[in-house]
Amino acid sequence: MADDEPRFTDSGIEIDPVYGPEDLDGFDPARDLGEPGRPPYTRGVYPTMYRGRPWTMRQYAGMATARETNARFRYLLDHGQTGLSVAFDLPTQIGYDSDHPRAEGEVGRTGVAIDSVEDMKRLFDGIPLDRVSTSMTINATAAILLLLYELAAEEAGVPADRLSGTVQNDLLKEYAARGTYIYPPGPSMRIITDVFSYAGEHIPRWNTISISGYHMREAGATAAQEIAFTLANGIAYVQAALDAGLAVDDVAPRLSFFFACHMNFFEEVAKFRAARRMWARVMTERFESKDPRSAILRFHTQTGGATLTAQQPQNNIVRTALEALSAVLGGTQSLHTNSFDEALALPSEHAAKIALRTQQIIGEESGVADTADPLGGSYFLESLTNQLEARALQYLDKIDGMGGAVAAIEAGFYQDEIHEAAFRIQLAIESGDRVVVGVNRFEEADEQPPQLLRISDEEVAGQVESVRRLRAERDGSEVRRRLAGVARAAQGAGNLLPPMKEALRARATLGEVSDVLRETFGEYHPTH
Repeated sequence: MADDEPRFTDSGIEIDPVYGPEDLDGFDPARDLGEPGRPPYTRGVYPTMYRGRPWTMRQYAGMATARETNARFRYLLDHGQTGLSVAFDLPTQIGYDSDHPRAEGEVGRTGVAIDSVEDMKRLFDGIPLDRVSTSMTINATAAILLLLYELAAEEAGVPADRLSGTVQNDLLKEYAARGTYIYPPGPSMRIITDVFSYAGEHIPRWNTISISGYHMREAGATAAQEIAFTLANGIAYVQAALDAGLAVDDVAPRLSFFFACHMNFFEEVAKFRAARRMWARVMTERFESKDPRSAILRFHTQTGGATLTAQQPQNNIVRTALEALSAVLGGTQSLHTNSFDEALALPSEHAAKIALRTQQIIGEESGVADTADPLGGSYFLESLTNQLEARALQYLDKIDGMGGAVAAIEAGFYQDEIHEAAFRIQLAIESGDRVVVGVNRFEEADEQPPQLLRISDEEVAGQVESVRRLRAERDGSEVRRRLAGVARAAQGAGNLLPPMKEALRARATLGEVSDVLRETFGEYHPTH
């Protein structure tokens, strides 16, 4: 690329050859930066950032059965992981038990299969739930998995007020980008706000939603779109909570966010800073929050799965390290680093350990954790932060004009914007304008594939037999009575979680509870 040829970030922001004071015209450090741990939180949410509190190293894991995943959890904890993160298989995500015909071929493939409280107990067997923070990447069935976790802890003697973690519980991005929804938006928003209310009363240390830009970014959204769509969804959830009679300062401090981190290093750092500043202003100006915690955007980051390549997969170790470093420089509160073989299969133990060691080397050897916001004040970075914020605000204004996030998603606006951005990226790769090492430059004709993790047919058969045995041994009449209680609650206006918990305690399965709600709420079928 010639020196005088224009260069752009993934969001289309043109990059100048050099930056200086003239690029920050109108920039007010007191207003736009502040201090770490103080509004508008551009420089981070804690005064000393990682000197006082390292980010949580939370490696995502889930495979085959609960016992297999429990073994992986123990392996990662033994090697220095500081938080758990659960991946669930597709049937669990969309409310089907492992023996359902629609689950065939998918059990345990993209994560762990969880059909009942017995599976949840096996998943966390021997793990001290009062001392470990657990994140669960689950959406349409989030309320069920949270209740199963609470029940597993209860039966292990751990009270709910000692539990900490996060449940993703973000359905709006499912309609926009990912597709693991069950019910229409209206009932889904009801379940989400029911989780807010229930957890606030029973599991006070739990983060009740992880508002996710990750999956929209993975589907092709730019960094500016990721900020805007994620914050617009956050606005919709806060408004839904207010409409349900909850107070903003009771709900907002337990909100968390989830972002991707892709390969344009400085744009990713700027993205996190811009998102924090924007959210602080949204909460204090639009929602008039009074509790300082309500204005804090706390977030988890995962390095970009879409940036990993099946070709020359060990190159992904370098990609993940760079993405992880930009997330840390951007001030993330927790981090998952992808394993180098994830473009090919579920992570092997060897690859998962390298991914964890990547975080540990950044934290312990690089020095980037020694001071808060070490890139703050850079002419380039502050200019990029301002430009990303301006582009994201344009999107937010457009979404507001359409009636908010739900209306924009139902109109297909998010989807169209994401598809268009993804199309532009793919064209640039195919033309060679966007270089991907090992894919369209520096290819190798005779590379050898790494050893991959495979899920055995025996493990799947064992999971299917387990749920069938549960149904045969439980008190069937008690389960039916409790499921009828869930149906009555769904037809009314009360909180759904207490009757769901009692059904699950009686050993109703995830699929059975989901089917009761399907019968009442129906299933969502997109029109765009």
